[in-house]
Amino acid sequence: MKSIDTALHGAMRAEAQKTVRRRVHHCLHESLDDPVQRLVVVMEPGTYIRPHRHRQPAKWELFFCLAGSAAVLLFDAAGQLTDKIAFGAGGSRYGVEIPAGVWHTLIIQEPGTLLVEIKPGPYAPLPEEDFAPWAPAESEAAATGFEAALHDLSVGVAVTL
Repeated sequence: MKSIDTALHGAMRAEAQKTVRRRVHHCLHESLDDPVQRLVVVMEPGTYIRPHRHRQPAKWELFFCLAGSAAVLLFDAAGQLTDKIAFGAGGSRYGVEIPAGVWHTLIIQEPGTLLVEIKPGPYAPLPEEDFAPWAPAESEAAATGFEAALHDLSVGVAVTL
């Protein structure tokens, strides 16, 4: 049996605070070939997930928030924000499912945000064409400013740096 508890959350949170990426994950599935990928993810504010999509093969993603809060941002192909959906452990929305093929990212609003992520497997790295060409890569200097701008972005507007 596997357990998601305060000890796991605390250990993951301590590790996430030390990493450059400001997030860590813990796999609940046994193998990257598992047909259902299940992860526990701790993210800290400031983590940057480059907007992306899961097109080939088409995969949805399901997130539940057990602690803290986050928002899913959805974009059109040009990088214009089409929807911003907040969810969190203490709010009225606890989870979200992102449809396959939709440009998206997450922003983290509270320290120690703990998410459960479920998606179809097997795991396969995203091809370059599934990362938004209008958003910087995680390793680029502009990523920090881009991530900060996402928090104040309004529906109908694209990030400009």
